[in-house]
Amino acid sequence: MANRSATQIWDRLPPIIDGKPVLIAGPTASGKSALALQIAETFGGVIVNADASQVYDCWRVISARPSAEEEARAPHKLYGHICYDHEYSTGHWLREVIPLLSDTQRPIIVGGTGLYFTALTEGMADIPATPPQVRSTADMMALSDLMAGVDTRTLDRLDINNRARVQRAWEVQKATGRSLSSWQAETPPPVLNLSDTVPIVFDVDKEWLLERITRRFDQMLEMGALNEVEAMRDRYDLSLPACKAIGVPELMAYLDGHMTLDQARERATISTRQFAKRQRTWFRARMKNWNRVDFSK
Repeated sequence: MANRSATQIWDRLPPIIDGKPVLIAGPTASGKSALALQIAETFGGVIVNADASQVYDCWRVISARPSAEEEARAPHKLYGHICYDHEYSTGHWLREVIPLLSDTQRPIIVGGTGLYFTALTEGMADIPATPPQVRSTADMMALSDLMAGVDTRTLDRLDINNRARVQRAWEVQKATGRSLSSWQAETPPPVLNLSDTVPIVFDVDKEWLLERITRRFDQMLEMGALNEVEAMRDRYDLSLPACKAIGVPELMAYLDGHMTLDQARERATISTRQFAKRQRTWFRARMKNWNRVDFSK
C-alpha cells in the first residue's frame, strides 16, 4: 500500500466525514497502521491502538507497533503503555478508549483485535474479574478439558481453536457459576454506535497477505526482534499474555538452544498465517456492515 498514490487510496475508501471516528480493522500484516497514519496526516486525528499485543511496553518490533518515527508524525495513544506482567483485558481497553472518544481530535482506532471493536460498537457484558486461583487452574488445563467445562451454547459461539477464548469462557463459568453466553445476554448498549463512525475492514487477497507475512518476520529480525526478545529472557513467563505474542516463544526457544533460527522463523510464520486466517474468518462473520477495502489489487 505504501507505493500507491494518495488518490488511489482515497478512491477505495468511504468518504471521510469530518468529526466521525474512523475504525480500521483487519488481519495482521495487511497495512492497517499505514492507512491510519495516512488518514491522520491528511485529515487530522489521533491514532488509537486496538491490538492486544501492542499495548505492552516490552514489544515494539515483535508486535509490529508503529516505530518511534511513525509515532512522531501523528499522535498515538494506548501503544506500549502496559507493563509486560500486568493484566489487560478487553474491559481495560474499553475503559481507556472511552475518554478518547470525546477528545477534540478525531480518534482513528486501528488494530486486529476484533473483540475490542465489538465491545466498542456492540456493547460489553459487565463480567466480574477472574480470581487468580481460577486463572492458575485454567492455565494448567488441556484445551479439551476446558471445552468440556463450557456449556454448549457458549461453545457454539466460540472459535474453539483459540485457547484464550475457550479458557476465558471456562473461567467465567467456574468463577461465577454462570455461562459466558448468559452474561453476554445482559450486554448494555454500546458506547459508540457503528452508524456514527467510518468503519473500515481490510479484506485482502489471501496469497498477497501470506507473502507479506512471510517477508515480515525477516524484516522484524533485521529490525532487532531477537534483541528485543533476549532482553526479556529473565522475565519470560509463558503464562503471561504478553509472552504469548507470536514470535516470542519461537525466538525464546532459539535462544535456549531448542531450535535453529530457521526453525523459529518457520514456526512463527506458520503461527502468524494461522492467526491471520482466524482474523479473516472472524471479521467476515462479525463485520458484515463495515466498509470492506482491498489494497492487494
